[in-house]
Amino acid sequence: MYLIIRFRVKNIKFTVILAEPKHDGNVGAIARAMKNFGLNHLILINPCEITDDGYKRAMHAIDVLENAKITRTMDEALDGIDFLVGTTGVVNLNEKRSIRNPMSPKEFAERIKEVDGNIGILFGREDYGLFNDELEKCDMLVTIPTDSQYQIMNISHAVVVILYELFSNKNALTKPRKTTKFEKDKMYEYFSKLLDAVDYPDFKKEKAKITFRRLMGRALPSKWEFYVVMGVFSRAIKKIKRGSNR
Repeated sequence: MYLIIRFRVKNIKFTVILAEPKHDGNVGAIARAMKNFGLNHLILINPCEITDDGYKRAMHAIDVLENAKITRTMDEALDGIDFLVGTTGVVNLNEKRSIRNPMSPKEFAERIKEVDGNIGILFGREDYGLFNDELEKCDMLVTIPTDSQYQIMNISHAVVVILYELFSNKNALTKPRKTTKFEKDKMYEYFSKLLDAVDYPDFKKEKAKITFRRLMGRALPSKWEFYVVMGVFSRAIKKIKRGSNR
């Protein structure tokens, strides 16, 4: 059985293909993952029966299973695929045997930006993975780094990891705006005022200021976080000063 999932990112359409999964519970779990990432197009090729277990594991993504298109062969599934990406848990780093020389999901998510059209992502069977003749059809190969003692992931988990990297990369431009140098300097200024307001020991102030600067440097606060911190500092300083003037 094969499973195909489609979604669009700009002018790219991704098609995720699962090669002959043996357990419909995995199919249900994948449908649920699809819903998590806003996907809804599913194609099953020569599928096993989808039982109650599959529908239970799909949770609120039952519509993905019910609307799935059924086909019989991989050739039918690959019709219209412009660029095929294979996935594997078996890695061969010998450059002379490039059939199993993969990249990480993160690197894949970055590089695939350069590709247009319908991109197929092919996942292997639960027991045998992808055969060599199937790997040979792939333009790119991806592997998920795992511990050497147990390298092969459950197929539904592998799909989640790959889709997560694609989804995260797609939404990279929606990250919160970071604070400007002016805003950071203001925050440090108010932290210094707070130290004065609480009569922090003079010989400890410089170390405290450096520590706070390093802390904020690691945190890389967003503009919203900056205004929250500034609001707290401002109220604290005013309240301390009012109390000391009584």
